[in-house]
Amino acid sequence: MLNTWAVVPTCLPLVLRRCHACACACERFRANGKFRVNANHKLLDAWLLVLCTACGDTAKLTVLERMNVRSIRPDLLERMHDNDPDLAAELLQDPVVRRRNRIALDWDKAWRLDTGGSDHLDREVFDVSVRFAARIPVRPVRLIAEGCRLSRAEVERLITEGKLVSAVRLSGKLSGDFTFTLKR
Repeated sequence: MLNTWAVVPTCLPLVLRRCHACACACERFRANGKFRVNANHKLLDAWLLVLCTACGDTAKLTVLERMNVRSIRPDLLERMHDNDPDLAAELLQDPVVRRRNRIALDWDKAWRLDTGGSDHLDREVFDVSVRFAARIPVRPVRLIAEGCRLSRAEVERLITEGKLVSAVRLSGKLSGDFTFTLKR
């Protein structure tokens, strides 16, 4: 029987970027889902606003730059005017927005693992399909340890003994769906 686990975001991730106001070593910004849209005749600029966690200064992440009003989808513009937090989450995960603004995301403490219960822990062999609701980079060893209530060292030992197998490499970080089989 195939068990399904889900990696689900619990809040928006922190944005890693240098603060020009305080030059704090932490370099973390909190996105609160607020947008700023500015019109210059028929051209629009739009930014996602983020706040420095150290000094509270506001920084702008460019979403649209000098776009003709007619070329922007009306629903997108409406969502920005409504300060839609789901749109903020979508844009933070957009690689084009991240590259344009030279930012990275810190997902630490911004996600949870839903295993659907612990009935699978008693079985000798079980298959698990891990689904990601968002592109959250997580070490598979950490997910498996948390979901099976094992230590990370125990999970590493199971991998080296060949009792924990997967089609994907379990070392490093993954942000896409994968499956694994655990034989005890």
